[in-house]
Amino acid sequence: MPTQTPARPRGIAAFPITSVTTVLTPAERMRVDAAGEGLYRSIHRETMQDVARDVREARATAVVLSVTRCERGPADTLATMVREFPRVPTLALLSELGPRTPQTLLQLGTTGVRRLIDVREASGWTQLRSALSTECGNSAQRLALSLLAKDLAGASDDCWKFFQALFLCAPHVVTVRRLARGLNVIPSTMMSRFFRLGLPGPKRYLAMARLVRAAHLFENRGFSVANIANHLQYSSPQSFGRHVRALLGVTAVEFRDQYDAARMVEAFRAKLVLPHLDRLRRLTPLAPSQSSARVPVS
Repeated sequence: MPTQTPARPRGIAAFPITSVTTVLTPAERMRVDAAGEGLYRSIHRETMQDVARDVREARATAVVLSVTRCERGPADTLATMVREFPRVPTLALLSELGPRTPQTLLQLGTTGVRRLIDVREASGWTQLRSALSTECGNSAQRLALSLLAKDLAGASDDCWKFFQALFLCAPHVVTVRRLARGLNVIPSTMMSRFFRLGLPGPKRYLAMARLVRAAHLFENRGFSVANIANHLQYSSPQSFGRHVRALLGVTAVEFRDQYDAARMVEAFRAKLVLPHLDRLRRLTPLAPSQSSARVPVS
């Protein structure tokens, strides 16, 4: 009887809706909201100080600024934000021309804003949506899942859904219980499947995936250790530091200096995926188990 070729993992699931902070005119707000339906949520602000605060506190992963509104405000805050958060895309939106528009565009260029979206024609709104869909802060997750899709060719759908959940879940998913709840599986059942195959536990996979996110955030020098710890739901910066040392043997500051998102993805694969490929391809962590081994759940 011929053997059946294992199926490749399913495609990458849709990424969660992200947030975009803006300073726009009232008319632009409505159009930006409409363009972002199903892709992003707009946080409309009146000042650059409020926008910078959203970025610093990791409430938004992209910035959209009206050229018209930028004509009336100082550029210092914008220049500082762009310099400190280079991985947060900042887009200038041009919806009308005024006497000061050329001067304003030159000023935006000197602050570091490199992307201008001209929405005076309908195609501009499509360009805005496209720019935000490719540039909003999911690049680390996209990188991880694109590489894992190749690594896990032939793995079960269950296995692939588990790895997707590691990188697509919300930051508040910090325990195996919460992860299992999102996957509609009993935590002990999922734990037992890893245990039986001699794989690292789901807790370790989740912990390392959180550090991929941390490394991506640290690519923005404006984020402090406290900012990262708060955004990723660690109880304190000290707790984050202990977490990093336990997994990688370095301090939080050394982690920041030594790991960007790409290197952390490689560490995830090297420690938790590539040495275990044969067993991962036999893993079905979400299927009901008739006699699950009892293992501790975190």
